[in-house]
Amino acid sequence: MASELEPEVQAIDRSLLECSAEETAAKWLQASDLTREVYQHLAHYVPRIYCRGPNPFPQKEDMLAQHVLLGPMEWYLCGEDPAFGFPKLEQANKPSHLCGRVFKVGEPTYSCRDCAVDPTCVLCMECFLGSIHKDHRYRMTTSGGGGFCDCGDTEAWKEGPYCQKHELNTSEVEEEEDPLMHLSEDVIARTYNIFAIMFRYAVEILTWEKESELPADLESSEKSDTYYCMLFNDEVHTYEQVIYTLQKAVNCTQKEAIGFATTVDRDGRRSVRYGDFQYCEQAKSVIVRNTSRQTKPLKVQVMHSSIVAHQNFGLKLLSWLGSIIGYSDGLRRVLCQVGLQEGPNGENSSLVDRLMLSDSKLWKGARSMYHQLFMSSLLMDLKYKKLFAVRFAKNYQQLQRDFMEDDHERAVSVTALSVQFFTAPTLARMLIIEENLMTIIIKTFMDHLRQRDAQGRFQFERYTALQAFKFRRVQSLILDLKYVLISKPTEWSDELRQKFLEGFDAFLELLKCMQGMDPITRQVGQHIEMEPEWEAAFTLQMKLTHVISMMQDWCALDEKVLIEAYKKCLAVLMQCHGGFTDGEQPITLNICGHSVETIRYCVSQEKVSIHLPVSRLLAGLHVLLSKSEVAYTFPELLPLSELSPPMLIEHPLRCLVLCAQVHAGMWRRNGFSLVNQIYYYHNVKCRREMFDKDIVMLQTGVSMMDPNHFLMIMLSRFELYQIFSTPDYGKRFSSEVTHKDVVQQNNTLIEEMLYLIIMLVGERFSPGVGQVNTTDEIKREIIHQLSIKPMAHSELVKSLPEDENKETGMESVIEEVAHFKKPGLTGRGMYELKPECAKEFNLYFYHFSRAEQSKAEEAQRKLKRQNREDTALPPPVLPPFCPLFASLVNILQSDVMLCIMGTVLQWAAEHNGYAWSEAMLQRVLHLIGMALQEERQHLENAVEEHVVTFTFTQKISKPGEAPNNSPSILAMLETLQNAPYLQVHKDMIRWILKTFNAIKKIRESSSASPMAETEGTIMEESTRDKDKAERKRKAEIARLRREKIMAQMSEMQRHFIDENKELFQQTLELDASTSAILENSPVVSDMTLTALGPAQTQVPEHRQFVTCILCQEEQEVNVESRAMVLAAFVQRSTVLSKNRSKFIQDPEKYDPLFMHPDLSCGTHTGSCGHIMHAHCWQRYFDSVQAKEQRRQQRLRLHTSYDVENGEFLCPLCECLSNTVIPLLPPPRNIFNRRLNFSDQPNLIQWIKTLSHQIKALRALRKEESIPNASSSKNLENINEFQLPEGFRPSFHPKDPYSDSIKEMLTTFGTATYKVGLKVHPNEDDPRVPIMCWGSCAYTIQSIERILSDEEKPLFGPLPCRLDDCLRSLTRFAAAHWTVASLSVVQGHFCKLFASLVPSDSYEDLPCLLDIDMFHLLVGLLLSFPALQCQDFSGTSLGTGDLHIFHLVTMAHIVQILLTSCTEENGMDQENTSGEEELAVLDLYKTLHKYTGSALREVPSGWYLCRSVRAGIMPFLKCSALFFHYLNGVPAPPDIQVSGTNNFEHLCNYLSLPTNLICLFQENSEIMNSLMESWCHNNEVKRYLEGERDAISYPRESNKLIDLPEDYSSLINQASNFSCPKSGGDKSRAPTLCLVCGSLLCSQSYCCQTELEGEDVGACTAHTYSCGSGAGIFLRVRECQVLFLAGKTKGCFYSPPYLDDYGETDQGLRRGNPLHLCKERFKKIQKLWHQHSITEEIGHAQEANQTLVGIDWQHL
Repeated sequence: MASELEPEVQAIDRSLLECSAEETAAKWLQASDLTREVYQHLAHYVPRIYCRGPNPFPQKEDMLAQHVLLGPMEWYLCGEDPAFGFPKLEQANKPSHLCGRVFKVGEPTYSCRDCAVDPTCVLCMECFLGSIHKDHRYRMTTSGGGGFCDCGDTEAWKEGPYCQKHELNTSEVEEEEDPLMHLSEDVIARTYNIFAIMFRYAVEILTWEKESELPADLESSEKSDTYYCMLFNDEVHTYEQVIYTLQKAVNCTQKEAIGFATTVDRDGRRSVRYGDFQYCEQAKSVIVRNTSRQTKPLKVQVMHSSIVAHQNFGLKLLSWLGSIIGYSDGLRRVLCQVGLQEGPNGENSSLVDRLMLSDSKLWKGARSMYHQLFMSSLLMDLKYKKLFAVRFAKNYQQLQRDFMEDDHERAVSVTALSVQFFTAPTLARMLIIEENLMTIIIKTFMDHLRQRDAQGRFQFERYTALQAFKFRRVQSLILDLKYVLISKPTEWSDELRQKFLEGFDAFLELLKCMQGMDPITRQVGQHIEMEPEWEAAFTLQMKLTHVISMMQDWCALDEKVLIEAYKKCLAVLMQCHGGFTDGEQPITLNICGHSVETIRYCVSQEKVSIHLPVSRLLAGLHVLLSKSEVAYTFPELLPLSELSPPMLIEHPLRCLVLCAQVHAGMWRRNGFSLVNQIYYYHNVKCRREMFDKDIVMLQTGVSMMDPNHFLMIMLSRFELYQIFSTPDYGKRFSSEVTHKDVVQQNNTLIEEMLYLIIMLVGERFSPGVGQVNTTDEIKREIIHQLSIKPMAHSELVKSLPEDENKETGMESVIEEVAHFKKPGLTGRGMYELKPECAKEFNLYFYHFSRAEQSKAEEAQRKLKRQNREDTALPPPVLPPFCPLFASLVNILQSDVMLCIMGTVLQWAAEHNGYAWSEAMLQRVLHLIGMALQEERQHLENAVEEHVVTFTFTQKISKPGEAPNNSPSILAMLETLQNAPYLQVHKDMIRWILKTFNAIKKIRESSSASPMAETEGTIMEESTRDKDKAERKRKAEIARLRREKIMAQMSEMQRHFIDENKELFQQTLELDASTSAILENSPVVSDMTLTALGPAQTQVPEHRQFVTCILCQEEQEVNVESRAMVLAAFVQRSTVLSKNRSKFIQDPEKYDPLFMHPDLSCGTHTGSCGHIMHAHCWQRYFDSVQAKEQRRQQRLRLHTSYDVENGEFLCPLCECLSNTVIPLLPPPRNIFNRRLNFSDQPNLIQWIKTLSHQIKALRALRKEESIPNASSSKNLENINEFQLPEGFRPSFHPKDPYSDSIKEMLTTFGTATYKVGLKVHPNEDDPRVPIMCWGSCAYTIQSIERILSDEEKPLFGPLPCRLDDCLRSLTRFAAAHWTVASLSVVQGHFCKLFASLVPSDSYEDLPCLLDIDMFHLLVGLLLSFPALQCQDFSGTSLGTGDLHIFHLVTMAHIVQILLTSCTEENGMDQENTSGEEELAVLDLYKTLHKYTGSALREVPSGWYLCRSVRAGIMPFLKCSALFFHYLNGVPAPPDIQVSGTNNFEHLCNYLSLPTNLICLFQENSEIMNSLMESWCHNNEVKRYLEGERDAISYPRESNKLIDLPEDYSSLINQASNFSCPKSGGDKSRAPTLCLVCGSLLCSQSYCCQTELEGEDVGACTAHTYSCGSGAGIFLRVRECQVLFLAGKTKGCFYSPPYLDDYGETDQGLRRGNPLHLCKERFKKIQKLWHQHSITEEIGHAQEANQTLVGIDWQHL
């Protein structure tokens, strides 16, 4: 398609490019009818520039549009070349003091919790960093896009409204001046003309609805016949549906469909087909047909290409207008005038109105474009912001109606702009007064909730997805109402009062529809069939909670408003209760000589509702009357006398009884919906305006009526009246064998009722009920939360109610009541309660749930026991009530209350005759305690001559009345004190009696002269002493019993040892032998320890016994027995890599013999150290495989391991493994024929002999490869070619290992080969042994790196799993040649050897600089026995080891010298030329000579010496580890401690001279020629001439990238990152690779790539290139660390960023400032260094099954 278009495109360009902007503008200036001229120009050119083919060319279109269309307008506007005109305008302009930066998606925004007027006031990062708020308590969030920065808006900030940058602009602007002053008349006129035409054109074309014809004045003469099939975005269909449909409809590839879908989602529309009408119509019908099955179909239109062209240009124009007005405030003012000017058609005809009202018809791209224009114009100009706000308010209802029908999110709807006006206090008040905004919002809200029941209450249908969607839309109205109310007025005008009260009326109407909604009736008999709908009602309640609170706050600010609101609310409540007694018959209740009339009503039989917002609002207002003292100053204005307390308390009481009955299990058959409703009723999100207010309402009622009457009504509602009003009812009740459930139910109800009384008297911490302020209330909440357990900051915040600004007020008081404990490496910071606050603990705190209450009780009693106090938890001392509520306390001393207490105590005293519970008694004791505390307070605060009317102590001392003569409460308490079955409550009763005596003393001292000590206290003392003695005696008995048992046990133990003597002897000997070896038994430690060579220290072999974890059998490890194996995990690794960009093109042909020193990708083996029999493991693995096959047939879930790849979990520790390593005895002792060590060849002779043998071998191999030569000829040939003495190439050594061990050697070898090269397993491949040696070398190198980085000693105490793993791995690698083909291993040895000692038979060997010497050493040493076993000349294996090691060490020294960089830095360290320095210099000069003087000038000997030592240290350490595990020689004690001077000890252990250069001097004759050959290599020359790089030594350790200290800079970096594939689009989930620092666009279709035939996300693809399969990422928007391994494994890990409270914030929900915690980051780095990422993922996935189901490959 494109190729045909090319020439045509070129042709167009030429005619367009000749069009001159200057001439066009000049023509326009002359024109009489400017509009017609401009429109003709557009009609002619727009279709020629835009929409010329199926795919847009945005760069080219923009370039042409600027030249042909926008250029003339700019010329016209400036009247000269815009390149000069605009800068002039800019200079004349005063820069704005508003920032107005519009946020991109994901950009960080900051709000100050101290200074922001409300949470919607935010700053962009730049302004924030330059403001005073960065030292305050700020909150950081990522923007959803769309809002703008409020810097410079004085209404948004209590202080510090300007940042440093914008402060400069405020100095001159005192009075509001007209921005048009800076422009000349004619510029204003021209601007006005062009803006009016262009803005009108844009609005007209964007809101145009016909699909195939243009407005008449834009019709062009030559009209082409091309159409677009345009697909629009909606929020109903998923990505997958759209992609699938497109593939069918326009038969494109999946890639293209994904591209279309992404664009549609981003811009709101995209053409999916281009051609004639028929062709497009056909695609449309397929799309509609395919998507209309479940939901409404996707929106598709077939549009004429010229319409699309004009619309695209319309969008371009809007963004052009936005950029033009940035040059000058004057231009902005003109644009605002144009936009808001009324059109000819009167109401709603201005351009701005037209755009707003057609908002829901526009597509996403057009909407966001014009919203941005509004923000940068109307909202930045304060005069027009007001006018715009008025237009918005006038159209509010219509806009919201459109929004309900619209299927886009609120973020792209014009209704979202409400936050810009309604939160500005002056604007909001103006709109309330002028446009009656509050009433409008509430009315609009009521319009959308149409369904009502017969009583006019809201009724919600089943909460389907569609219902929920619509309901969410409606809730945005509540949000608007919240915005309007968020800033409280300081002074009230009469209009404001009037309009607010009008709004309040509307609000009461809303609440009236909620009063009593969702009523429920108790199910009896059978369980409810359909769970009733309850969520919608509670969602509504939750959303309204803040609004209700804010309404009360507004009322509280003005006395007149408060009184009016109170009257209105009361009137509405009366209406709701209308006919309170009708139809419900009255009954009379009598107890203790009091009687009261009430109605018969049973919660358990009638309808009851949990929603009572009107009553609760009245309760709130009543408290405000008390708090603001209006109740006392204007009692005559208040209808307090009209209140009927029984009516007020009725509904809240029913609600609380409902809760009690649910707890008593009476409503079980009503299902979960009721349980959930009760849960939310008490939940922190709702309780403020539900449960708390019900308690207040009851307190209000009780404070106005006789407490005896209240208690009787309450008993009746709790359905307990019978029990307490008839004497001995309880006895009858328990003696009749009643149903156990009923007894249980009644007990619970009595407990709940007592609890309610405790709450009514004790809950006085709301300002207005008690004499307290808000901080006391918060303090009390915190104290009670922390008395359950220490809590983290975020837990505490969650358990406290938030206000409308998301604040809990906690920070201001927390320091007074708690200590903060910092977190360790894991976990989080905790707040602990200060001990002095424990006395304020109230066991019956009303916000405790049942579980919390028992936890708190447990914790507090434990604390008291620790402090050696008695464990009573007495009620705390309470603040006094406010006068309005003062009479509440009398409930405690009322007759009915005393009767209830007496009855319960009597039941407890005769505990067998009655049904009662301890909880009941505990509550009664608590109530008695409260009454005593209250009386004591009254007495202590009593004024002189003032009689204290609270006489509880006297009332409880009196015995009962004549007929039944029950004992007094006091007497019963004294009886109960010693009841053995009440052990737990003893302390509490003792406390009560003590307090009683104290009060008596106060009363007496105030009434008469001080008397002698009362008997009471004496009695109390004596009982306490008795108690102490009793406790002591019991403790003594217990101690004696313990001692006796211990004696018996040790006797039995001795007996057992005597019987099994020989067993113990054995184990003791064994222990002794092993410990001797470990601690370098004295035999060994006298001589120096040497790890290799002819002088190797001989260690007595000790037998190793191990136990199989599967069959628990013990077995010795030796060569003949069945194999024992360790579970192991082999993985590719780039942890040590110095070059991550290397990539093996074709693994099948790749030769891994030489490892490059950049270690770009190695094979690491790890193990958990658990041992099994090989056959047990085989059985276990087969069962795992079988289970996996069954599982695949049953359910399609992933497991955390991939059986197809040979993975399994260690049967003991569930560690991820993928193979097993066989356990072997030291292999060298088996091959090492113990020979006479006297005359071993030196290095020079040995190299000569070896070269000879290699030559002979090569010749033989050549012979074998040429067939057909007759055998006789063969023999002759060999004879001609002199075989070296004692060399027998025909000899094949016998294999010492048993079959099962051989099988395991092959198994592990093949696994390493398969994983390391990513190829199919093939045990005969010649590369298998190479991979085994490589894995051994790489693993040792990575362990050495970890030890060096942590500055630990080389042979310090290694964890035993590491120690076992290294030992087994080294021994395995050393034994592996026995199962490989001998000739292959010999071939490897020859080639490796040739890289050091050149021979003519090999061509393509790497140069010395490109070989990692440690890998080379391991390869040479482990392949050498294959050659040495055929050598019978008397050279021992140890000699060969030593010579190979020396040779490689010398090569490494040359490597280091060649790559050492010369930096003198003037440190001529006291040039003491020791012999070592001289020797090094000498060697360097030799190299200088061989490299043809290309080597840099000779630095000082001291410097060279230092370089060599530092450079070779890692190599020596790795070698020491290797030989230690290979030959089993224990390490000398000097290397086991970390110290600096280990160099000499290492050299001794490795039998090297401490002056390494001696090696060269001893072997100079051969070394010189070798060095010459190394230096003559071409690559070395290139390196020295600077044409290529080489690795220098010692290699730096790899670290994870440096992260910034402050998290917000990461967010900022990520918000500037756009997706690399979809042109400049912001990435949704920017993710940072912590290994290399790349930012990736994760979790999105746009960046998926194909990997091994599967589509994978950017992160997964990156793990393969950067970490060869494992990756560590930071998801920036979520602040989450992500570990990935392969395609199926991943987990989230806690991030290294903590807030000031020591907590991570995954998902950035809390928004506290986050800072880097270095220790946690080190921990992640350590996991990476130790290659534990995969293991960590395995453990996480096993622990949390939900992680297994995530499609990690899409991240």
